[in-house]
Amino acid sequence: MDDPRVGGLARFSTVDWPDRLTATVFLRGCPWRCPYCHNPDLLTADRTGADIPWPDVLAFLDRRRDLLDGVVFSGGEPTAQRALADAVRAVRALGFAVGLHTAGPWPDRLAAVLPGLDWVGFDMKAPFEDYDRITGVPGSGGRARESLCRLIDSGVPFEVRLTVHPAILDDQAVDRVAATLADQGVPDLVVQHARPTATLPADPDGRPFPALSVTRAAAVPLVTTRA
Repeated sequence: MDDPRVGGLARFSTVDWPDRLTATVFLRGCPWRCPYCHNPDLLTADRTGADIPWPDVLAFLDRRRDLLDGVVFSGGEPTAQRALADAVRAVRALGFAVGLHTAGPWPDRLAAVLPGLDWVGFDMKAPFEDYDRITGVPGSGGRARESLCRLIDSGVPFEVRLTVHPAILDDQAVDRVAATLADQGVPDLVVQHARPTATLPADPDGRPFPALSVTRAAAVPLVTTRA
C-alpha cells in the first residue's frame, strides 16, 4: 500500500477535537467542490513538492508520545485515500487516540476505518436533498446520509458540524438539518460560520461572519454555534 499523501501537518491543535490537544494530519484529495472550502489547496490528490513525507509524520508523532491527547486525520477528505486505514493503524501503534474529519462521500471506506477510530467530526453540508447544489456532485446527499447512519450505528463518539453562509443556507435549511438529526437521535449540531473565500465573499456590510439569524438557529435545542 502506498503511503498517504500528506498536504499539511498542524503539530499542535486545540480546535480539531473538542477538549483535546492533537496533531492534525491533512490528507490530499476530495471529490466535492463546496464553495466555502477552507482548504482548497488540498482538493486535488496529486502530490506536490510541498507535501510532507509520511515517514516524517510518523517520526514527529513518535517524538510527541505522552505530549498529545490524540491525532486527527483531516483534509481535504481523508477517506479519499485508500491508504487511510493503514495510516490509522500506524498511528494507533504509537499509542495515540485517533480522530477523523469526514463529510462521508464514501460510506464503505468510512465503515472500514471506524473500528480504529476514537472520535469523528462529521461535516454536514445541507439538508441531504440539497447536497448536489453545494457539492456539485450528483448523489452526494445519499452517500452522506448512509455514512452518517453507519457512524451512528458504530457507537464511535462523534460530533456533527454544519458550515453556514447565508448565500447558501438560510435559517430554514439549518432548522431542517437540525430536525433530521434529532429524528436520528443525534444529540447536538455545531453550526460553524463560513469564512469568506475568493468565490464566496464576506457580507457586504463588512461583518466577518455574514448574517445568519443565529438567535433563531440557537433556539433549536439541538443546535449550538461556533465561530
